[in-house]
Amino acid sequence: MAHSLLVLRLSMGVVFLGFGVLKFFPGTSPAQDLAVTTTRMLTFGLVPDHLALIGVASLETVIGACLLLGGRFLPAALLLLVPQLAGILSPIVLLPHRLFAGPHHAPTLEGQYVLKDVILLGAALVIAAAFLGQRRTSRPLPAREKLAIVLAGIREECPLEELCAEHGISESDYRSWKDEVLTAADAIRSAQAVALRG
Repeated sequence: MAHSLLVLRLSMGVVFLGFGVLKFFPGTSPAQDLAVTTTRMLTFGLVPDHLALIGVASLETVIGACLLLGGRFLPAALLLLVPQLAGILSPIVLLPHRLFAGPHHAPTLEGQYVLKDVILLGAALVIAAAFLGQRRTSRPLPAREKLAIVLAGIREECPLEELCAEHGISESDYRSWKDEVLTAADAIRSAQAVALRG
């Protein structure tokens, strides 16, 4: 499960980063016109087209980077995904004549492009649920088990996100336990040094 979530988060990050970077180069992204038209409608034409494109490109790039980095950047990614997903799915309501102009109202290529974003919505919900569930999980563990988890993290046996998911703890719990272990280790070293001098 932890590996699946990691793969899902990283693949989603690559998709957003790739789509975002493309939009920084006018004429490169096949979704450029659709993104500009949608943004124009959502902002009632108050935002110039070139700024709208830069805004969408920046938003997608930041989301992608935050998803790839994970950890403390994940809440920012999840927060930014809310307006982004609303924006990329809004053409279904705002531009149905453009998205479903095929024979018998079949989706056009742009329509298929927008409809596949439903998968991104589902992926975002899975990542958000896992993240929020992880934050709420705080079960009491024996000191020996806490120590084993902290040592596994210090040895970097796997990414911290995976380690915490595997043990059903939050990253803040892990960091708190790690601080306790390091503080205790310092106290033991100090006591040993005093004993040796005495």
